[in-house]
Amino acid sequence: MTQCNPTADLETHEVHNQPQTRGDGNLWADDTPLREIGTRVNMQAAALDAYGHTLGQAKMRQAARDANRHDPELCLFDSGGRRLDEVRFHPTYHQFMETSATAGYAAVAWEGGAGAHATHAAMVYMASQVEPGHCCPLTMTYASIPVIAAADHLATDWRAKLVARDYDPAIRPVAEKRAATLGMAMTEKQGGSDVRTNTTRAEPDGENWRLTGHKWFCSAPMSDGFLTLAQTPKGLTCFLVPRWLEGDRNRIRILRLKDKLGNRSNASAEIEYDRTFAQRIGDEGQGVRTILEMVHHTRLDTSIAPAGLMRAALVEAHHWTQHRTAFQKHLIDQPLMRRVLADLALDWEGTLALGMHVASAFDGTTEQDRSFARIGVALSKFMANKLCPMVVFEAMEVLGGMGYVADTPLPMLYREAPLNGIWEGSGNVICLDALRTLAKDPLAQLGLAAELDAALGHNNRYDTALREHRARWPSDPPESDARWFVERTALLLTASIMLRYGPDAIADAFVATRLSGDRGRFCGAVGALDCDPVLSRLAPDEAVLHKA
Repeated sequence: MTQCNPTADLETHEVHNQPQTRGDGNLWADDTPLREIGTRVNMQAAALDAYGHTLGQAKMRQAARDANRHDPELCLFDSGGRRLDEVRFHPTYHQFMETSATAGYAAVAWEGGAGAHATHAAMVYMASQVEPGHCCPLTMTYASIPVIAAADHLATDWRAKLVARDYDPAIRPVAEKRAATLGMAMTEKQGGSDVRTNTTRAEPDGENWRLTGHKWFCSAPMSDGFLTLAQTPKGLTCFLVPRWLEGDRNRIRILRLKDKLGNRSNASAEIEYDRTFAQRIGDEGQGVRTILEMVHHTRLDTSIAPAGLMRAALVEAHHWTQHRTAFQKHLIDQPLMRRVLADLALDWEGTLALGMHVASAFDGTTEQDRSFARIGVALSKFMANKLCPMVVFEAMEVLGGMGYVADTPLPMLYREAPLNGIWEGSGNVICLDALRTLAKDPLAQLGLAAELDAALGHNNRYDTALREHRARWPSDPPESDARWFVERTALLLTASIMLRYGPDAIADAFVATRLSGDRGRFCGAVGALDCDPVLSRLAPDEAVLHKA
């Protein structure tokens, strides 16, 4: 079908030297590093190709723009003054939820197929490139499965609906729905990350419980249920709070929706429980232990989503430089621009390599696999989220003034960039968790050491950096060194993965610029760097191999 182009010959001027809007693509087929990793860890390529094709369409980018321009609406009462406590969304938000749910975003990891968690992680990565807001309820649904499955009295009603490849936003009890989503309501005003200070109380009501209290943050309040923590006489305990009851609404009062910097398409709320019906999960007083498995899996998603945001920003920046000229040259032919983009692309490739390697450990079957996943996800989450805002900002700067204008995706990506670093444990929390894991879990120590040692002999600079790292911290580092230690360990682990599995040119460039001091403090301030192989992996179908 022929499509008429926008008019470039205007009354006062002719439009030129302005890149055309990017057309359709495929977020799987167009991503060489992702496909290479997919082959190595046995991802489900056909499913990812189909999902990547759908998300890569220009109409989906437009839908994402609409979803983020039209905030969710809180509807507290009907016309007669009866309580609703509902959240209503723009139709494009539901479009993304249906697309990702039916693709298996929340389900694939639990279906028993090959590379299941890695396939899920790849879906998170691709979805984050287009519309990150809808990832929140689907990530929590994915992460809730092991918690729900361990509760025999709940599994029959809930598990099948949570892993269904379907989307059902209807307001009815879970038993009457085709599919369900699950959110979290943990945080209270006085505690934040210190959930043991929570004051919400739980009182027995026959075999069930009634909760009373306030939750400062409730993620995805439109969900069909919430995992929450409340105090019983035996201490902090985990509960499932269903949103809808048989013929009634549970007593969950939405006080307001949070007015957030980004993640605008998704709702976050402040809520109150008022003798709210709940079902206990796990033993009384063991709420933190019960919920940790969910947090472990949500951290995986918050470690891989930043790679998707980086990829989206860099693809937009690279497209701009391919099609815009300055001073008689395309921007991509300018030596300094090439170096900036290549430096940024190394951050993206490293983040992707580490995050997906950790995701593949979630698919492992041994105790050492599980221990490595615990330390690996902390390292990945910290590094990815410290890099992401900087990478997105630099990509925004490439576009100049247009990067600051919402006609491009860069403002949305920039607002989104800090969020995954805050969700599921901010930087200090993650670094201290990493130190505790290494101190308490000998298998985590052994697994990490084995991963680092596996790259010895591949690159002299890497060997030197690892030796110096171990000399600086021959034993457990002090708490005050936690960020420095975690940063350096994450960089070394990333380099090890890239040296073993990535192209030599990319791995050597990463080691030279990240581990050996051949780099200034800011992006693009690097020594000798062969930009051609790096940029060719950012956009392989483009003619990027310009000789500067």
